[in-house]
Amino acid sequence: MSSRTVEYIRYTIPADGAEAFIAAYERAAQPLAASPQCVDYELRRCEEEPESFILRITWTSTGDHIETFRASAEFRAFFAEISPYVKDITEMRHYAPTGVAGQGAAVPSLYAWAGGAKVFDRLTEAFYARVVGDDLLGGLFRELPAEHARHVGAWLAEVFGGPKTYSEQHGGHQHMATKHLGKHITEAQRRRWVNLILDAADEVELPGDPEFRSAFVAYIEWGTRMALYYSNDVSDEDCPPVQPMPYWGWGVPGGPYQP
Repeated sequence: MSSRTVEYIRYTIPADGAEAFIAAYERAAQPLAASPQCVDYELRRCEEEPESFILRITWTSTGDHIETFRASAEFRAFFAEISPYVKDITEMRHYAPTGVAGQGAAVPSLYAWAGGAKVFDRLTEAFYARVVGDDLLGGLFRELPAEHARHVGAWLAEVFGGPKTYSEQHGGHQHMATKHLGKHITEAQRRRWVNLILDAADEVELPGDPEFRSAFVAYIEWGTRMALYYSNDVSDEDCPPVQPMPYWGWGVPGGPYQP
């Protein structure tokens, strides 16, 4: 992931040629999208100066772009469409990430959309009220301390964009991973965990819009499958390395439901 690079190509296109230019890129987009080296792309037009266009392409790496893509059949098909506009290029460079990135307040975090810390506390309380008496899961959870539900609430809150309480007070990702070592969780237990937390989500009335719930379920599926892996395939000697906390955003829809 860290080797990805973003290429920016800036064009100056006369007003009377803009429509043909956009049409050429619509055709060129097909072989570009088919390239294994292309992660994503986007062509934008300047609002203040409509003759200015910027093409953004994310490549798997600069080397993959220059050495592999440019030697491919996809490049030849791509270039056949856009070659008349090479003369109109004013910049064509690759840019590496700096680490300065984030999301603005226009799109709330899943944590904020759900209702904040109290909601996640209620969620885990409702979940653990179910789980301790469950025939499949009770044995795994009955001996856990009373504060365990609150700790899991802090974990979920942080994963969905809330305060870094779990990282700062409970050891972060590695601590959570090690808690599962040697538990030998079964697939049936994992699936029951998923079902019960979804029941708890309904009980505490987590937002029911499809965008939120699809993102919520996506993390629950990912997280429980990671727990399955750590509990069966990782030993104490192979203790999980220190890793950043997972962060879950809105996913494919890109934001909360808008009727």
